[in-house]
Amino acid sequence: MKGMTIIVKTISSWVKVLIFLFGIYIVLFGHLTPGGGFAGGVILASCYVLLMLAFGREYAEENLSLPVASKLDCVGALLFAAVALCGLLYGAASFFWNFIHQEYLVGTDYEFNLVSAGTIPLSNIAIGLKVGASLFLVVLVLSMFRPEMSGNKED
Repeated sequence: MKGMTIIVKTISSWVKVLIFLFGIYIVLFGHLTPGGGFAGGVILASCYVLLMLAFGREYAEENLSLPVASKLDCVGALLFAAVALCGLLYGAASFFWNFIHQEYLVGTDYEFNLVSAGTIPLSNIAIGLKVGASLFLVVLVLSMFRPEMSGNKED
């Protein structure tokens, strides 16, 4: 039997959606509440690590394969660089200039809303993608190189 017991598999299959939704919530509302891209990315990666531990590496790779995780990692890095460069290219003299907030949201009644921070939620999404995919890749690659344990011990 691959993975753990049926109890662990059942509970893991129930709770994986809740963990994933909580990770998305932490990423999206990181500028308003404690959390952000890094914490949300770690929570998102822990959802797939839970699947790997409960069902085995092959099951986790069916849900998020190595090439897809690598592409998500690159997309997160490129999105973060694009948000940073947009501030510079928009006409400001600084990198990471919050041009959305400065141009469109100053003087409006958007405080404590999802769109109240300008480019900060976009940066949180990029960091969440990068951290989540990178951490899952690290755990996945480490699990690929572990020695296979067999039931026969010849000491």
